[in-house]
Amino acid sequence: MKVNLTRKKKWIIGGALALATATPSFALFGLGDIVFDPTSYASLVSQLSTLTKMYTTASSQYTSFKNNVVNFSFKQQWQTALNSMKNVQVRNTYGETNGMTAALDQNSTTAATTAWTNSGVALSSNTNTYLAGETAGNSDKLTQLAIVETSDTVSPDCLNAIGSYRAARAASVSANASLQANQLDGSSATNSEVQQLNLVNASAAQQLNEQQAQGALHACIAQQQTVQNMQQRNTMAHDLNLSASIAAEHAANPTAYVNSTATYTDYLP
Repeated sequence: MKVNLTRKKKWIIGGALALATATPSFALFGLGDIVFDPTSYASLVSQLSTLTKMYTTASSQYTSFKNNVVNFSFKQQWQTALNSMKNVQVRNTYGETNGMTAALDQNSTTAATTAWTNSGVALSSNTNTYLAGETAGNSDKLTQLAIVETSDTVSPDCLNAIGSYRAARAASVSANASLQANQLDGSSATNSEVQQLNLVNASAAQQLNEQQAQGALHACIAQQQTVQNMQQRNTMAHDLNLSASIAAEHAANPTAYVNSTATYTDYLP
């Protein structure tokens, strides 16, 4: 009996030593085929945490992407009316406005020049002969001729700009309507991010073309203003020169009664 107890102690001590020197893996519930490894478990926990973070990031990116491609279901709040310029029809009773309708509605320099020439009074050959003896810079008559000639150049150009603008607006009606229809479309056919950017670029291009066309009209306004300034400036210069001439005549030819016997023929009232 004493010997048996000694052997049991030996077995217990040997088993304890074996457990003390074994790897972290050990059987569960006494079954040898189910092994628990703490090191592997820690690695799996770390991988699971990484996967969780990746899923969270992917979910956030998906939500952001989804928000970027959401369709606009109600775009009519941005709708604006297209103000198209109506064509004009100028009355032409005796041929005095020949070409004026075409000049105002079409892009035609010939029509503009013809219309302006027909609507004005031409300088006669007698006037040309009369002005030939005048000196530029010292002639009121030549300043008037300068206004006429400048106006004859500027005005047809402005008529052509107006006609060109109307013609361009008419040609752009279809493109403007198509762009507006796509911008107001609430379906998925035109609401991807790239499609929306294309619509924005197209709208910017149309706006640039409109600004350039209006720039030509603004230039015409400046040209017409220049002609008006010429007329006002020359009128004031004429009045000043006339006042100075009258003063000089009064000084050279007194109009007092005592000099009534003198003959005075070049007085300017």
